[in-house]
Amino acid sequence: MIDPKRELPAMPDNPTNPLSASSSAPATTPNPLRFRPAKVILALPAYNEQEALPELLERVGEAFADSGLPYEVVIVDDGSKDDTAKIALQMSLQMPVHLVKHEVNQGLGVTIRDGLREAVDRAGERDIIITMDADNTHPPGLINRMVQSVHEGCDCVIASRFQNGARVVGVPIERHFLSIGARLLFTVLFPTRGVRDFTSGYRAYRASAIRAGFARYGDDFVGETGFSCMADVLLKLRKMGCVFGEVPLRLRYDQKGGASKMQVFRTIWLTLKMLGRHRVKGS
Repeated sequence: MIDPKRELPAMPDNPTNPLSASSSAPATTPNPLRFRPAKVILALPAYNEQEALPELLERVGEAFADSGLPYEVVIVDDGSKDDTAKIALQMSLQMPVHLVKHEVNQGLGVTIRDGLREAVDRAGERDIIITMDADNTHPPGLINRMVQSVHEGCDCVIASRFQNGARVVGVPIERHFLSIGARLLFTVLFPTRGVRDFTSGYRAYRASAIRAGFARYGDDFVGETGFSCMADVLLKLRKMGCVFGEVPLRLRYDQKGGASKMQVFRTIWLTLKMLGRHRVKGS
């Protein structure tokens, strides 16, 4: 039986024992920066969106408050003639908003490119970049689900109008047929595992995938000037071997602020030309 009053011999220091008080090895503590949550950087292309932008940013703030995810918003004002830039600057006093301003209108493709450039410059390797329309038709409440899909292994997650559970409200019939036609055409020419909606602008990207895209293609990573730019980016990511996924989108066109900027027939023509170039290059 051990006498509790007996003094036990001192244990020798063991430099290989991390619990040794006099170990010469420095104590290792987790780096809080290494294990921080992935930040979401939202890139919004905006042209004359003064009507929709305040409500959209309010909904964005609510969505991130609910999810607890750290975030930033990059707004690229594409030469707006209204108070879009002024609203962005005002909102920057209430939430992490950064404004990039084009002095003259340059089109959606250049605006998306500059938004992705700014976002990737602000992003770490684990961060996630999201593009969405600034006209209040895309629900920010879907962001958390898209982020989760990236964490589950996707490089690009598309908010899709063609997944079970999706719903489209208030979209003009010509745009609805354009989306269906594009889906059929892309599926035949460029079948892509995990993709049904090739033209949706509401997407979540792994920041490292966007960084790799710019490293490979430079500014041509977003080489199209119009609405066909979203399909162009997707086909380039496809060629890079990215993994795609989709979540169902409830597109609320009835909540849209302002008039549509899409020229349907011009978009069809530019998309067909873009498809031809990708076929020739063997994407």
